Amino acid sequence: MKIFLLSVVFYVIYLFFKTKKSLHMLQQNRYNRGYKYLKWIKGNLKKNYWNFEILIFFLPCFFFLSDRFLGIVFNTFYFLFLSFFFYRSKKEQKKVPLHITARIKRLLGTTFILYFLFLLGCYFIESRVFSFFLLGIGMYFNNIIVVLANFFNRPIEKIVNRHFYLKAQKKLQNLSGLEVIGITGSYGKTSSKNILNDVLSSKYTVFKTPKNYNTPTGLMISINEYLDKFNDFFIAEMGACRKGEIKELCDLVRPKYGILTKIGVAHLETFGSEEAIQKTKFELIESLPSDGIGILNADDENQVNYKLKNKVQTIWIGIDHVQKCDVYATDIKLSGEGTSFKCHFKKSKKTLLLTTKLLGKANIYNILASVALGEALGLGEQELILGVKKVEPVLHRLQLKRYYDMYLIDDAYNANPEGAKMALDVLKLMKGKKIVISSGMIELGSKNDSYNKELGSYMANIVDIAILIGEKQTKSVQEGLLENKFKKENIMIFNDILESLAYLKKLNEKGAYILLQSDLPDAFNEI
Repeated sequence: MKIFLLSVVFYVIYLFFKTKKSLHMLQQNRYNRGYKYLKWIKGNLKKNYWNFEILIFFLPCFFFLSDRFLGIVFNTFYFLFLSFFFYRSKKEQKKVPLHITARIKRLLGTTFILYFLFLLGCYFIESRVFSFFLLGIGMYFNNIIVVLANFFNRPIEKIVNRHFYLKAQKKLQNLSGLEVIGITGSYGKTSSKNILNDVLSSKYTVFKTPKNYNTPTGLMISINEYLDKFNDFFIAEMGACRKGEIKELCDLVRPKYGILTKIGVAHLETFGSEEAIQKTKFELIESLPSDGIGILNADDENQVNYKLKNKVQTIWIGIDHVQKCDVYATDIKLSGEGTSFKCHFKKSKKTLLLTTKLLGKANIYNILASVALGEALGLGEQELILGVKKVEPVLHRLQLKRYYDMYLIDDAYNANPEGAKMALDVLKLMKGKKIVISSGMIELGSKNDSYNKELGSYMANIVDIAILIGEKQTKSVQEGLLENKFKKENIMIFNDILESLAYLKKLNEKGAYILLQSDLPDAFNEI
């Protein structure tokens, strides 16, 4: 027993670090909801399995050694694996670290129980070379073991979720003076949430879901830990990857008001169809009570063509189809410093001149939705004007920053066709050399390649230098660029964002504008 334990010292150390990495990827893939993690494993077989650990398959070649020497060889293997792991980890970019939540701790515990039972079973196998070989196979397929641990923990997670769900519901019921506003859409949710928060704060005490807390767990945390009796409004951002998920969130928070931003093809792969996306987003508006208000976009065909199944009051906003709008914008002036426009209220016949630091046409829609709801909730003209004026750019969403002697337009969270084009339109407004850093777009199902090629075609006539992240990931973007006669020497390909930024730092093109677009999660790094 003592010899066996000494033989697996580096195995156990390596097991801890590899499991932590597997849990990181599981967390980024929504704990395998909708088999997302398994799909990620399938789509990255080479990265997951064609690595230095494949050496373990040569272990049976040492069958002639004594148990003591086999243990030394096994330990040496895992000492080398551990060294390679740390060497490679130093080169990898970690944009979002593993969040050590209570769920992750439970998963870590279950994973180690499974491995302990596995180790115990291998100890009792007479052939030591075979037992070591089995241990190696167990480590090689560590991410599958983590999936099993996640599966075994499902009943526990349901109990935990139910507890916090009921706690959140009870708290909301006790806050009788609170009114809930839901915001959903394919993109623009976080920007709309922040704009609405700033506008309503001119008159009311408002709480918005922090960061990207737009899942059932995120809303429960927001309610249980942050919401209090002094809030007049609770703005709940609502995200979804499949049909029924917005309804699930509405059942929890019971919104009275709702804003539907643009509907597009984000998460098309998990939704399955554009019709499913449309129906899911409208679950918010169709959950509103008859005395509620839904804000809809008249320039979005997916909203105009949809037949509502309830009789909630609707307010239509827009820019292009003003005849259909209750609140609309004219005299728009877009620049690298911000945006100004006239906002018209058809019913009250009011016209306001609104100015903002925010960039791009997309943010005009977000502002229109916020002022439309703000006016309906009793905000005066000056409160609306000042509310819009004080809005700050949202982190990683068309956020303009200084980068050495250059300027960086950080739009890293935008990874959808319409948002990507609008960001390029903002870049087009800028003076000086134009550079884009793009990882392409993901989760667009069978249309992924065509949308990425279209993105490459669009950027070809705007940018001077295209920096692409991941050769395989951006293959279609490259095709779109080259087919539109973009110079091949002006296309740079790097493994991750950090490498590209280091290149730009060295380049330091004075006065250049860099659009940082679609910085994908760590799970999509090609190294």
